[in-house]
Amino acid sequence: MKGVVLAAGLGTRLLPLTQIINKQMLPIGQYPMIYYSIKKLADNGIRDILLIIGGQCLGMFLDYLGSGEKWNVRLTYKIQEQPLGIAHALAFAEGFVLPGEKFVVLLGDNLFADPLQPFMKYFEQREGAMVLLKEVDDPCRYGVPFIEDDSIVAIVEKPDTPFSNYAVTGIYFYDSSVFDKIRILQKSARGEMEITDVNNIYAKQGMLRFQQLKGWWIDAGTHESLVEAAHLIREENP
Repeated sequence: MKGVVLAAGLGTRLLPLTQIINKQMLPIGQYPMIYYSIKKLADNGIRDILLIIGGQCLGMFLDYLGSGEKWNVRLTYKIQEQPLGIAHALAFAEGFVLPGEKFVVLLGDNLFADPLQPFMKYFEQREGAMVLLKEVDDPCRYGVPFIEDDSIVAIVEKPDTPFSNYAVTGIYFYDSSVFDKIRILQKSARGEMEITDVNNIYAKQGMLRFQQLKGWWIDAGTHESLVEAAHLIREENP
């Protein structure tokens, strides 16, 4: 299975830090944020990794990550010139992911404890897409799945009244038909191509599966969560 890391976001929630350094290069513990996504994929046996980044920061990533040799992986880079949404960035993986292949997608600011191998093994035997869920205290900050008869019927972004305490994390599994689905997307009200819309196409087809994370998970996209992420990693690796 191949891996895709989406790291092209502007990091507006982390201003003014991100005026001078790319979000993915901000330190969390001993390493920059992007380290944890690459290492997670490498530790779970994924050797071919595509990194999708913004147009102004290629040199910084190349200086730090290079070819990926130090993790025993092969890194490919593609540039999303304009920040037009997660689904727009994911479309750049077409060609890297070949017809009939399955792959895992990590948002570069999502850090988590669980190994990927059990989820990869589960998804290898199935078609469609799969999201990983995590029970949280504040689901209204995230996409929340509506689950019926052990399947996801729909995902609602940041609902005022959440119908569960589960958040859809930034860890996704797709088959290669995802690119056909991205092609038919319309931009959202904020002018972006939304990954939730992609997942809801799968849900309407009855092809969106889910599994649950058991360990810690954090979206390290705010000042507070950067500090919390560093604390969680320190606890995991004292």
